[in-house]
Amino acid sequence: MMTVPEETEFCFPQLLNSSCRKIMRPHSVSMLIYTTLSSISVVTVTLNLLIIISISHFKKLHTPTNLLLLSLAVSDFFVGLLMVFQIILIDGCWFLGDLMCAVYFIFDHIFTSASIGTMVLISVDRYVAICYPLLYPTKVTQNRAKICVLMCWLICVLFHCLLLKDNIKHPGRYNSCLGECVVIKDYYAGIADVLCSFIGPVTVIVILYVRIFVVALSQARALRTHIKDAKLQGSVRITVKKSELKAARTLGVVVVVFLICVCPYFCVTLKGDDAVVSASSAAFVMCLFYVNSCLNPLIYVFFYPWFRNCIRVIVTLQILKPGSCDANIL
Repeated sequence: MMTVPEETEFCFPQLLNSSCRKIMRPHSVSMLIYTTLSSISVVTVTLNLLIIISISHFKKLHTPTNLLLLSLAVSDFFVGLLMVFQIILIDGCWFLGDLMCAVYFIFDHIFTSASIGTMVLISVDRYVAICYPLLYPTKVTQNRAKICVLMCWLICVLFHCLLLKDNIKHPGRYNSCLGECVVIKDYYAGIADVLCSFIGPVTVIVILYVRIFVVALSQARALRTHIKDAKLQGSVRITVKKSELKAARTLGVVVVVFLICVCPYFCVTLKGDDAVVSASSAAFVMCLFYVNSCLNPLIYVFFYPWFRNCIRVIVTLQILKPGSCDANIL
């Protein structure tokens, strides 16, 4: 006589023959995971929203570099929102339908790629600022930064919609049971994704920051050598160089943290058969990426006084006062 498993072991207990099994954990462990991920999601959304409001509202922050930080904050903000769907998948069950599963994965890939693309733009921005400081004001302008950010997002949207179009046309065709959320890319699409979304951008980022590090060291030696004999005009130049070096160091920390958090995801992707990535199997590495989206604004809090000033103005509602956009929060 066949033993019927407990109902709680299935995503859809009424469909025992076709339902996926739940991932069974002790109640205390499940509550800890829910609480932790929910807290990270709320903090990520809140902090990145503060960055978006700050850079968008205050005119003093309308610079090419901050525009790139705004793009990064937007992608991190949506990553925090998508974490809600990852929380739904903790038990290994997807209840929102096959089409929503495909849409979720497409947005997930778009925001991930947009973050990496923005990191490349940040690296290029710092490379020009440190290695070619005299050309920076003319080569890196607000309009050019806007165009680069727009192109980055458009390419990410078109690229991943093209790679995952079969999953949109036939949602759920690759699921082995009801309650599963799986997307599949063919072999060549998987290779293209890894090359264009990870290996290529990361290579560019590493090369540029190695170059920045070498130039920054030489500039630091020059500053220490000439700082005692510097006149007023020279002191101004030194102050400018110091600010650029500090910005490069801060954004360098952001890039390093980003690489540490995002690399495991693509390592799992590379090991997957036929570039298959299921939401349940990728839960840990995706959560690590979500944690990175929470860490970025925390880095800004420690390294950028202007962000702390903005938080103070926003929290105290001084931002609602007329003319607050012209406030000097630097």
